[in-house]
Amino acid sequence: MKGGMAASAYAGKKRWKGLVVAVLGLVFLSMLVPLIFLLGLHNGFHGYGSEQHSSPTGDHAKHVENLVKQFAPIISKDILKNISRKAVNKTKNQVIMHENEQRKVVTGFPALPHDNPQSHPTKNNTKVDEKIEMIDYAKGGVEESGKSCELKFGSYCLWRQEHKEEMKDSMVKRLKDSLFVARAYYPTIAKLPSQHKFSSEMKQNIQELEKVLSESTTDADLPSQIGKKLERMQAVIAKAKSFPVECHNVDKKLRQIFDMTADEANFHMKQSVFLYQLAVQTMPKSLHCLSMRLTVEYFRSPVDDMESLASKYNDPALQHYVIFSTNVLASSVVINSTVMHAKESGKLVFHVLTDQQNYFAMKLWFFRNTYKEATVQVLNLEQLNLDNRKLYLSLPVEFRVSFGIGAQARTEYLSIFSHSHYLLPEIFQNLEKVVVLDDDVVVQQDLSALWSLNMEGKVNAAVQFCSVKLSNLLKSYVAENSSDKTSCAWMSGLNVIDLVKWRELDLTETYRRFVNEVSRQEGLNEAAALYASLLTFKDLIYALDGAWALSGLGNEYNIDISVVRKAAVLHYNGKMKPWLDLGIPEYNVYWKKFLNREDQFLTDCNVNS
Repeated sequence: MKGGMAASAYAGKKRWKGLVVAVLGLVFLSMLVPLIFLLGLHNGFHGYGSEQHSSPTGDHAKHVENLVKQFAPIISKDILKNISRKAVNKTKNQVIMHENEQRKVVTGFPALPHDNPQSHPTKNNTKVDEKIEMIDYAKGGVEESGKSCELKFGSYCLWRQEHKEEMKDSMVKRLKDSLFVARAYYPTIAKLPSQHKFSSEMKQNIQELEKVLSESTTDADLPSQIGKKLERMQAVIAKAKSFPVECHNVDKKLRQIFDMTADEANFHMKQSVFLYQLAVQTMPKSLHCLSMRLTVEYFRSPVDDMESLASKYNDPALQHYVIFSTNVLASSVVINSTVMHAKESGKLVFHVLTDQQNYFAMKLWFFRNTYKEATVQVLNLEQLNLDNRKLYLSLPVEFRVSFGIGAQARTEYLSIFSHSHYLLPEIFQNLEKVVVLDDDVVVQQDLSALWSLNMEGKVNAAVQFCSVKLSNLLKSYVAENSSDKTSCAWMSGLNVIDLVKWRELDLTETYRRFVNEVSRQEGLNEAAALYASLLTFKDLIYALDGAWALSGLGNEYNIDISVVRKAAVLHYNGKMKPWLDLGIPEYNVYWKKFLNREDQFLTDCNVNS
């Protein structure tokens, strides 16, 4: 009895122990399985089960993916690419740094600077990449092809975006290009017997475009259906390119187009030169309006001659300035700039010599406008009776002189006295000295020092132009001795004339003799005045310091502004005069500041604009 009871008690204890072990095992497994998934150890188990997924698990994954797409923020593919690119760059940097550490441990020396990605900005530099991507997307730096612009100095993609301009008449240009290509392919297509219909279609399209381009030169003139015609032409060209074409025919046609374009470019170049010459030699509309308005106003209210000033006109003790001009505004600027810088304006007398056409406009202008205490006399050269000769006004002559060879070649404008200048001793018989100013000059300093100048027996004090030698211009007229060969040319613009010495040497007659001699040998042309003037004053020029007058403001673009500001007189010799639209803006400001912008006639004729 007792033995049976003991056996049953032992069996109960054994079952209880088994249950405890089973429970503990389940608890251990319940803790172990989450740890395995948290630590990612299940990825290390390989086998069939790791590759096969049950359908519930797959359905669950798809459900989660759909939820992410619905509720997660949309991320640009480009940004994702950039993030992955940065991750790769970061990984590369870590690898390079690890290699550098290994190199340092093995060799005992630090890594070289060029091996360190942080030593200089490269594509592997994470910070630089972040900045680049941020700026690119903020500015929309994307090319037409869809690629992002590379932000670096000289990037054409970024420059094109910043300076993007709409091409004018782009449709006309596209039509011309298509027409050129079609003409190149047509001769070969026309020779193919099996493509008679296609060649007829091609010929018809060519004729249609030729007709359109003959009637239209801008996009605004094109007909409304031109887009369809261009599409048909492009389709024809695309089909023509599919046929085997004889290269020599295409080459021949393209050469014809090239020759035609070259001839057209040459024609336009000559036309532009002609129009440029016409523009610089024609009085602007505003200045013509000013002269006409002043002339009409003069006859409405005539100006009385000031007899009280006649004594000043012939007083040799005063400072007399002579200006030959037909330009009211230009002569006004010369006088105004001279008076504004004069220490004693009451001693200044200006004699403006003009022609019959502009005399009345000049007369009224200088009657309406005063220049401090200076005196202005307007003379009509054609009314002066000098030995019963009929006189005509001629302005200072400018000659375009080229010298030098190859890259050292230069072109200058040399201004010389005209025929009218040689009448000065006869016109001003009571005067002993005059200063001749061209009407294209601006005075920036006081010129009173010129009146106490010791000219050492010379007749004409002028700034010499030593880039051009007399021997280069006069050739056979200059002797072979060294002094003649090294003699420099001289410039008009600012000239001090000793009339007493002039009369003693009778230079007017000398000039006439040289004009006749040069005309017989060279022919009667404008060059005769140049040769005759240089020969007349040969060995009679007193060289003024170069600081007195700066020339070239009407033809050179590269004059230093600091030199312009320091010059006593600015000479706008050349074709680009300051009163023309073709004038050089950097230099025109020194001329325009002496305009009387408050005058009503300037406003009415749009001169101030």
